[in-house]
Amino acid sequence: MTTDSSALNELIDGYHRFREHGWKPERERWASLKEGQQPRVMVIACSDSRVDPTQIFDVSPGEIFVVRNVAALVPPFEETPGYHGVSAALEFAVQFLRVSEIVVMGHGMCGGCQAALTRDLHGNEPGQGGFVADWIALLDEARDQVARELGTTGRPAERAMEMAGVKVSLANLRTFPCVASKEERGQLALHGAYFAISDGQLHLLDEATGEFSPA
Repeated sequence: MTTDSSALNELIDGYHRFREHGWKPERERWASLKEGQQPRVMVIACSDSRVDPTQIFDVSPGEIFVVRNVAALVPPFEETPGYHGVSAALEFAVQFLRVSEIVVMGHGMCGGCQAALTRDLHGNEPGQGGFVADWIALLDEARDQVARELGTTGRPAERAMEMAGVKVSLANLRTFPCVASKEERGQLALHGAYFAISDGQLHLLDEATGEFSPA
């Protein structure tokens, strides 16, 4: 049984616009993509509906390999059994697609980073916020430093947490042997970025100084 869905209908309308204005003019590109993909860049971004990397970077299909999750997090390397979605995507991008660059892009007004900062979901059961709480626990150490310096509420603290999250993910990326070895050999470059929703400004991280500056 199917039910009428206005949201789905809007998506279908969008699909028809894409077929007319996106797919048809780029038929040659789509024909080449059916043979495979060769993106040079992997982007790790947040699932937030306001920060679509393909839109922000204005790229065509096949140009970037994107992984999105709550707060744009990368877990540290581990070999324990489990469902390692981000790690699997990272492994595929680095070892099989052989991307040459990885961009971790955090963003302003990030709900995941805010929850990490306030710990409002801490102690909740799975299905009631517990899954989110467990995931953003990856930020606990960085969160404690931000909380000591700026507190746990207000935009200065939230912004600091959002930017700290990018640095955590970059550090965790380097715990993966395939990433560390390729970066050391100059075959892979890592970058941190931050997109401010309020003004549409993209900032890039200078890892030498730890500061983000407008691109």
